[in-house]
Amino acid sequence: MPTFPETNVIQSLRRLATATLAMSALGLGLAAPSLGHAEPRTFTDVIGREVTADLPAKRVVLGFYFEDYMAIGGEKAFDHVVGLSREAWVGKVPANWAMHLAHRPSLAEIPDVGEIDAQTFSVEKVLALQPDLVVLADWQYKALGLDAQRIETAGIPVAVVDYNAQTVERHVASTHVLGAVTGEEARADEIAGFYEGALKDVADRIAASGQPKPKVYMEFGNKGPSEPSFTYGKNMWGAMATAAGGDNVAAPFVEWWGVINPEQVLAAQPDAIFISGRENNANPTALAMGQGVGSDQAHETLKAFEGRPGWSGLPAIRDGRLFGVYQGASRTLSDFAMVQFIAKQLYPAAFADVDPVANYLGYYAKYLPVTPQGTFAIGVQK
Repeated sequence: MPTFPETNVIQSLRRLATATLAMSALGLGLAAPSLGHAEPRTFTDVIGREVTADLPAKRVVLGFYFEDYMAIGGEKAFDHVVGLSREAWVGKVPANWAMHLAHRPSLAEIPDVGEIDAQTFSVEKVLALQPDLVVLADWQYKALGLDAQRIETAGIPVAVVDYNAQTVERHVASTHVLGAVTGEEARADEIAGFYEGALKDVADRIAASGQPKPKVYMEFGNKGPSEPSFTYGKNMWGAMATAAGGDNVAAPFVEWWGVINPEQVLAAQPDAIFISGRENNANPTALAMGQGVGSDQAHETLKAFEGRPGWSGLPAIRDGRLFGVYQGASRTLSDFAMVQFIAKQLYPAAFADVDPVANYLGYYAKYLPVTPQGTFAIGVQK
């Protein structure tokens, strides 16, 4: 892929940011408070619940979406984070955690309240921290069930946000909620407008191409070539493939995420296949992608997927259209770049002037205090 100068990337980011639709301070009908003074405010979270809290919040327990919280609130927002569901960061993207920890060692001092997926989340630890507000992902709130009600019954409001849905609507709404929580409404407006503009640009380019939708198969490559792993329907990579103009072949079989019969992939004859990978793979044959992963390692582990039974006859494999993407760059504001990458592989002429990886790094340069170094999107053909 071509490399564009960083100055052009930042200019592109700023140009897209100016495409923001006119909106109120939050799109929630609220006036922006002074950053130094918290006052009771009522807002609507992404699942339609009215939440009343003292904002900007001074003591926050944060369950997920750590980089999004920092991008929107600025690094100083973590001065007010008094509890983390740490395993949701360390366990899912450990190299990303290490990158942030090297920049901000005080992250290690924030108390851990446990992780919901691992069934270690502790309501008692949350209550002991006496937070003003708990911020949870939609999936976390649903998984906690009555425990979430226990937190609220104790007088601690819970705000729900959702980037997992991978819709522009929920990304934008979540960004405005986090803007209210951190007192950074103007910054939230800018980032939400940028994201909305970036996805609109993708849609406009696809519409102008006049090209029929290519068939796409997405899979989490954590089990390696020998065993199919999760594919995606309506959310995460499935929603991103759809936003990128792909016809997701798993959608008829999987509503959200899950494994489908390998024969269904063969019967669908996908035109392009995207495997998502991460850094912390217990399986040495899993796709390696992300922070600290070299391109040679990523390419080697990706190429092995070509050898799956029956895949040699698929159009995607015959035409060299097997690609690797970074799992950690989904369900986050920076995922616009992964949508761009998928769209560029499906509609190369329409995206000839777009460098998704440079735009991904440009987002970090503008909104986050760290600089990722690794492999975040790659093709099987070097």
